[in-house]
Amino acid sequence: MLVAERYEKIVQLVSERGSIRVSELSELCQVTEETIRRDLDRLEQAGRLRRSHGGAVSVKDQVQQPETPYTEREIIHAEEKKRIAEEAIKRIQPKDRILLDASTTAWYMASMLPDFPLTVLTNSIKVAMELSSREKIEVISTGGILAQRSLSFVGPLAERSLDAYHVDKVFFSCKGVHLERGISESNELQARIKQKMTGMADEVILLADSSKFGIQAFTHVADLHQVNAIITDSRISKDTLEQLNERNIAITTV
Repeated sequence: MLVAERYEKIVQLVSERGSIRVSELSELCQVTEETIRRDLDRLEQAGRLRRSHGGAVSVKDQVQQPETPYTEREIIHAEEKKRIAEEAIKRIQPKDRILLDASTTAWYMASMLPDFPLTVLTNSIKVAMELSSREKIEVISTGGILAQRSLSFVGPLAERSLDAYHVDKVFFSCKGVHLERGISESNELQARIKQKMTGMADEVILLADSSKFGIQAFTHVADLHQVNAIITDSRISKDTLEQLNERNIAITTV
C-alpha cells in the first residue's frame, strides 16, 4: 500500500468509526504502530483528523472550505475516476437527456462519450467545451456566476435555469459521502445547485471514488435514499459496501 493510500484509508476509518486506536490501525494497514503515529501526526497537521490518547478521532467541527482548483482535482484519484466514468457511460442510451455536473469524473465522461443523439445539460464549462465538437450531441449550459476554481456556473441564475428542465439521468459527484449524514459539498453554492440536480431526474447516479466515503463536508446536498445508484472503485472498504447493500442502495464497483 502506498503512503497516500494509507493516509486515505486511515482518514476513512476514523471518519466511519468516530475514533480508532493506533494498535487497530497498525493491524488494518499492516505497518508498525510507530509508522501509524507518524501518519496521525501528519494527518492532524493537515486538519483531517485529531489525535487522541492512543489513537485518533474524527474532526467534528467542520468549517466551509474553498473548492479545490480544477487542475488539482484532475490528478487526484484520476485512474479511479476514469474507470467510474467508463462504467457510467454504459448507462447512457441514444436520445437520452442527461445532466452532467462540474466534477472531474463528469468531464471524463464527456471526453469518452461517443457521438450519438443525446441532449446534455451541464453547469460545467469544461464539459460543454469537451462536447462542442460532437455533431449529434446537443449541449445546454446553465449560465450563472462563474466559479473560477471549478470552472462551473453556480448561483441563483444557474439554479433557476435548471427549473426549466427535466432529464432522464443525472450524473454527479461530491466532496463527501457519509453513511448517516448523506452526501455533502465543501462549498454552499455548489451544494445548492447539486440539490437542484438531484430533484430533476428520473434516475440519480452518484459518481464517487472510494476516498469520498466516510467524509462529511460543510454543506449537505442529499440523503443517500435520494440516490438511485452509486458507482465507485474497488478500494471501498468491505464494511462500507456491506452497509450500503443493507440499505438496498444499488452500488457498482470498478
